[in-house]
Amino acid sequence: MDSAVLLDLLGNENRRRILRLLAHKPCYVTEISEYLGVSPKAVIDHLRRLEDAGLIESRTDDQRRKYFHIARNLRLEVSVSPYRFGAKSAYPASRSLDMRGRCQHVSLEIPDRGTDRDATDREPGDRTAAPDRARPDGDADTNSRDVGRSTAAAADSHTDAGDESPPFTRPESPTERVDTDATDGVAELARQYAYLEDVESELSLAQRWVHGRVTDILDSLSDRLGSEADSRFHAEVLAAIARGNRSAREIAGELNTSPDRAETALDRLADRGLVDHDGQAWVIR
Repeated sequence: MDSAVLLDLLGNENRRRILRLLAHKPCYVTEISEYLGVSPKAVIDHLRRLEDAGLIESRTDDQRRKYFHIARNLRLEVSVSPYRFGAKSAYPASRSLDMRGRCQHVSLEIPDRGTDRDATDREPGDRTAAPDRARPDGDADTNSRDVGRSTAAAADSHTDAGDESPPFTRPESPTERVDTDATDGVAELARQYAYLEDVESELSLAQRWVHGRVTDILDSLSDRLGSEADSRFHAEVLAAIARGNRSAREIAGELNTSPDRAETALDRLADRGLVDHDGQAWVIR
């Protein structure tokens, strides 16, 4: 999709809120209208524009109620600086893409059991392709936040990334920092710039690869939990258990949600045979 068209569509706050809601579950017009606090007629107009662009699709259930859901999986990257303004959209890398050996400057740890394993198969402490913690009412781009954290770590930014190890680690660069006072020649600056351009390109490919694998995991969970469930939140709950959180209160604290919501998700996961409570703590089956 053309990035300019996508930017124009997302420039409307209500359309962003619609997509944020549909990212959690399929919805019908009245449901969206109540969530946005706008008239059904306005909602229908927004849905039509999103549908014309191919971002959403609809299906009709047995009661002839039309449900809308997100149809496309893509990324939008925007760069703004004193030296560049640009936007590009990209689709996730195909699951058949083998990342081994494709990057010269960026290394990506790939699980031994393959890239398509379910979130329920992750070992404790394995945070590869951990989903972002989006909230329906938040206006922040949480995907960009997580990717930005990985990118910053890969580029030796001084931003604190917390205790988590970033999914990408950069080999030692030709120079750890561009110091124009200590650099005498333009040739050295050109060499460093070329290196950073290569790193930027490799990071973009790696982000597309991660995007695709996260989607595969959430698709697998949706198949197990049902399309009406918020597979992303349930994946976050599973990841929290894998990281050692034992109670619903601990899980809720890590995910910044209420204990009741965490308990509801745990009960659903238990009903599907994905987690169990051993009398002391929640564990993944």
